[in-house]
Amino acid sequence: MRDPAIPAIEAGEPESKWTAEQLGRPVIKALNTITARSQQEHGRPPGAADRIAAPVAGDDEEAKQRVIDLVDALGFQAFDAGKLADSWRQQPGTPVYIADLPLDAAQDAINAARPEQSAAWRDGVRSTTR
Repeated sequence: MRDPAIPAIEAGEPESKWTAEQLGRPVIKALNTITARSQQEHGRPPGAADRIAAPVAGDDEEAKQRVIDLVDALGFQAFDAGKLADSWRQQPGTPVYIADLPLDAAQDAINAARPEQSAAWRDGVRSTTR
């Protein structure tokens, strides 16, 4: 990977939470679970049976709601995925990541996520880039 090891992230802090701390600004994590191609080609109107769900995590509730509204306007079923500290549930390697799931399945995938899934994915990427 391109960045050096960051002790807080290595210890399990979600990248998005660490980033918010570095910036000193609120961060809302959204749309990272949907590929660019799906974002470009698979937005659907509200109520569409094949609408892809997108978890949205953040600590600023007002900002999170604005992002949920934006994601909805882009054609995806946004849902509140909790605080930024919980955003590891939508990291690469977890069940919701790039799975293009409908709302119920995406919520189930968020709930089924385990911290070791993301760590295993990150470790696997590192081993292929060295």
